[in-house]
Amino acid sequence: MRPLHSLIESSVASLNKVSVTHCGAIKLGTFSDTYTANNILSGYSKCRELGFALKLFDEIPDRDTVSWNSMIAGYVNYGNLGSAWEFLRRMRRCGFMVDGHTFGSILKGIACEGSVDLGLQAHLLIVKTGYVGNVYSASALLDMYAKCDRVEDAYKVFKGMPERNYVSWNALIAGYAQVGDYETSFLLLDYMEREGVRINDGTFAPLLTLLDDPEFYKLNMQIHSKIIKHGFTSDNTVCNAIITSYSDCGSIEDAKQVFESATNTQDLVTWNSMLASYLAHNKGALAFKLFIEMQGLGFEPDIYTYTSMISACFEDAHQNQGKSLHALVIKKGLEQSIPISNSLIAMYLKSNRKYVEDAIEIFESMGVKDNVSWNSILTGFSQYGLSEDTLKFFQKLQLGPLGLDHYAFSSVLRSCSDLATLQLGQQVHALALKSGFDLNDFVASSLIFMYSKCGIIEDARKSFEATPKDNSIIWNSLIFGYAQHGQGKAALDLFFLMRDSKVKLDHITFVAVLNACSHIGMVEEGCSILKSMESDFGIPPRMEHYACGIDLFGRAGRLEEAKALIEAMPFEPDAMVWKTLLGACRICGDIKLATQVASRLLEQEPEEHCTYVLLSNMYGLLKRWDEKASVKRLMRERGVMKVPGWSWIEVKNKVHAFNAEDHSHPCCEEIYQVLEELMDEIKNFENATYLELICDLDCLD
Repeated sequence: MRPLHSLIESSVASLNKVSVTHCGAIKLGTFSDTYTANNILSGYSKCRELGFALKLFDEIPDRDTVSWNSMIAGYVNYGNLGSAWEFLRRMRRCGFMVDGHTFGSILKGIACEGSVDLGLQAHLLIVKTGYVGNVYSASALLDMYAKCDRVEDAYKVFKGMPERNYVSWNALIAGYAQVGDYETSFLLLDYMEREGVRINDGTFAPLLTLLDDPEFYKLNMQIHSKIIKHGFTSDNTVCNAIITSYSDCGSIEDAKQVFESATNTQDLVTWNSMLASYLAHNKGALAFKLFIEMQGLGFEPDIYTYTSMISACFEDAHQNQGKSLHALVIKKGLEQSIPISNSLIAMYLKSNRKYVEDAIEIFESMGVKDNVSWNSILTGFSQYGLSEDTLKFFQKLQLGPLGLDHYAFSSVLRSCSDLATLQLGQQVHALALKSGFDLNDFVASSLIFMYSKCGIIEDARKSFEATPKDNSIIWNSLIFGYAQHGQGKAALDLFFLMRDSKVKLDHITFVAVLNACSHIGMVEEGCSILKSMESDFGIPPRMEHYACGIDLFGRAGRLEEAKALIEAMPFEPDAMVWKTLLGACRICGDIKLATQVASRLLEQEPEEHCTYVLLSNMYGLLKRWDEKASVKRLMRERGVMKVPGWSWIEVKNKVHAFNAEDHSHPCCEEIYQVLEELMDEIKNFENATYLELICDLDCLD
């Protein structure tokens, strides 16, 4: 792949060449010759200089079919199907005959736009003008139907062709590949070989895109064998596709072998394909090594390379590489590239909360922002609980030129859930209805979640009933909602209804239903569901499912069974599991086990304040003050601070946030005065109740 600047240079050189030819024709008086004029017209069209082309077209004294075809092809290549179609209509009105080149160009534009209605009109015109038997027109028609996902119509055209070439076969194979019908695609390849039709790179590339799962590994090897047999191993397109297909089929070793065998034909796409393969298999270190190696060999990374590498730096372990890539982007002058800036924003937001400011700085420095830029910021704020910031940025997005999409609605509804701002959530719901996004799976799920968190489970159910209910996301949200409201039986009923409705259950479904069982003490039901996950539903329990099971036993006071479940896990427990067991120890009052679990946690997460607080509170309940003081001292030595809890209240559609002993609110004096009055009333009520109770006891005596 040539660098962008060389493409621009060649384009400018071509335009200069056409312009010189045009000037020479005028000077020599040969411009009136239609053949010469058509060549110049075609040159302008290929250079995408349609303004010059149109002016020249109007000046040609004796236009012919080639003149019209050049303009139609020019508009199609420029992506302006409307103008190309209008030229076709003008061409026919002016009495010019259409030909195979006319149909080839216009059908190419229709295929790119997916305009089936125009395709049907073009098909009628082909039949009417007698070009249905023309190989060029028929192949273009077949290709149009295939790219518009009308493979049955494409096959009818194919069957009716008196003569077929490799273009026809490739178009049909690509059409079936596009709709995911790999069986028919490979069957056509076999027929193609039997009939002795010439096979080329365009035959194999679409087939390889179908091989995207480990179950197709053997089939991938067979296709690779055919590629070797037909001598296409050195073809860039095929080589790049086979690297990706081997990676998708789970064999990074085979992908690497193909990559290394293509040393003489590697292009930038080849390197990007191998980079993407390493990253897909969590081989970040190898990807970074390859990234450095490609530059040493003179391959300049493009936008795809940078965005892929930046996406590998979401984890803290690669944060240094992420910052180095950010510096390299600035050095190369690519910081204003929207895809690269979006990748950097996502990297900083997904890595750690402490990098939120870096993400905002990049966002604010962007000259042009797209929906991905805004949605990345909104999603990041929402995930880190920066709900007020989410609302502010959502309002900015709403007032700007970009439209809202389902990602923006989902993020802001999640923030409304965290803040429990029902009125604002209802307003966003109304806006989603107006914008037509209320039935989107992610928006509907967020609506259910929002109404559940705001305590209106009935409206959550209404939002659920308004959806097609054909996706697990919707069901999972309502099951979680019922669990939060302590309606375990309703959650279980919904789970069984989901199963009977043939909706595909996923691992999150089981987290939701196990949570429901845990919250209301349905231990036996929860155990049964946990055991049946893999045997009945083919979903192996993950870490979070075992954590739910431990919580289930812990809340029921069955600590020994919780310990036994940890021992039976097929993998080492992570911090989430140990925290759940520590919570169970607190419920059961087992300080000995709590101390052991806390020691593990403090080794794994020495900066996590929850472990210190839980252990300290347990020592306090048991009046073991020395141990409690030791925990507090350890927190001070390690610089661990307890994160204060926050409360929100919505008054007249405005959210007010508070934490313990907070004095930041502008009306704090009035608020504390009212609180004191309320406390006095509570005390007076308690005293009055106590005196009334004493009087009642005296009467009994």
